[in-house]
Amino acid sequence: MDPVTHGITGALLGKGYFSDRCGRVATVAVTLGALFPDVDVFVEAASRDPLAIIKFHRGITHSFVALPFFAALLAWLTREFVVRRLKIESPSIVILWLAYALGIASHIVLDGMTSFGTRMWSPVSQRRVAWDFLFIIDFSLTSLVLLPQVAAWIYRDRERSRRRAWLMWLVFSAAAVIVSYLARAAGFPFRMWIVLAASAIFAVLVFLPSAGGRGFRIARSAWCRAGVCGTVAYLVACGLAHHAAIQRVQNFAAENHIAVDRLAALPLPPSLFSWGGAIRTPDGVYQSRFDLRNPLPPLFRFSQDSPPDSFIARAMKLPEVQLYWSFARFPVIRSTFENGSHVVEFGENRFVSRRAQGPKPFTYEVVFDASGKAMEEGWESNGLSLRQLRKIQPQRGGGRP
Repeated sequence: MDPVTHGITGALLGKGYFSDRCGRVATVAVTLGALFPDVDVFVEAASRDPLAIIKFHRGITHSFVALPFFAALLAWLTREFVVRRLKIESPSIVILWLAYALGIASHIVLDGMTSFGTRMWSPVSQRRVAWDFLFIIDFSLTSLVLLPQVAAWIYRDRERSRRRAWLMWLVFSAAAVIVSYLARAAGFPFRMWIVLAASAIFAVLVFLPSAGGRGFRIARSAWCRAGVCGTVAYLVACGLAHHAAIQRVQNFAAENHIAVDRLAALPLPPSLFSWGGAIRTPDGVYQSRFDLRNPLPPLFRFSQDSPPDSFIARAMKLPEVQLYWSFARFPVIRSTFENGSHVVEFGENRFVSRRAQGPKPFTYEVVFDASGKAMEEGWESNGLSLRQLRKIQPQRGGGRP
């Protein structure tokens, strides 16, 4: 899940359950706690290891096992270096611990609902948990956690409420138009009626509470608790949609007598009705894209692995490839001869890519010379959607793997 949504979710929880009784410091603590687990990106950025994103991201800072210790540390730092030095009112360290713990837990749960995988039991277990309920950027979820806070802000001041309501309606409507444009540019269906419907919903949420002055009688905490209830309802709906989607994938595998290594229904933008089916077999990967509103069975295409050879066997023994394999869920293995070198490529099919050419996100490759010596390995150029990673020279003294 993106950091913006994590932060807004933390603010929603803090305002809903801590602000009235525990004050601003506790509210800020929940928000910071919701952002805290992603501090691992700084370790990743400082590392020269090209596999840092797999080694460090969503590891110990995203763990329920480590959560009590991080929450205690953050609570102590807040009391010692913020509250006492600035001499501001603050709840007890126990309340601060609860606030930070709630924020961190919200981050872990939301990340676990995406397809990237979260090691939420590290260091006890390094298994990646991925419930596959949410796409990594879900604008519906972001809107759900943000709108109650916006409504509370609008109806906090009677004199300015009308101007604020119009401003927020225009901002959210414009955001819906921008999102629809970005979705279509990325190759995902986003029809204009969805934009109009979203704009209408925004209008209801920001203007309707003014009728009879009802919105001015609702406390900010009540707005935010209602937002939490709406968010939970949306997550339940995503879980039900995932159940329906994975049932279609399982039906396809059963009807075609496919030998399944692993199987998943993967969330896709722009809505909870859009899904991708993925089935890893001993010989390759089946994939499909479908809409739950379409009653027809999804159509799958098959990407076959290259036949086993000595180069693939050597590549699979490399520590970096073994680490990659622990991360990848639906990789396709390709073994080719290019420009006098033998290349083994592992192309992950879990993540969305609409590029007509070039590797999929998280494509890893190993290059061998004709004698079978590993010459270089690393992410294929443009094999990560967010940044490029150069190939690296293995530190093996030039010997055979």
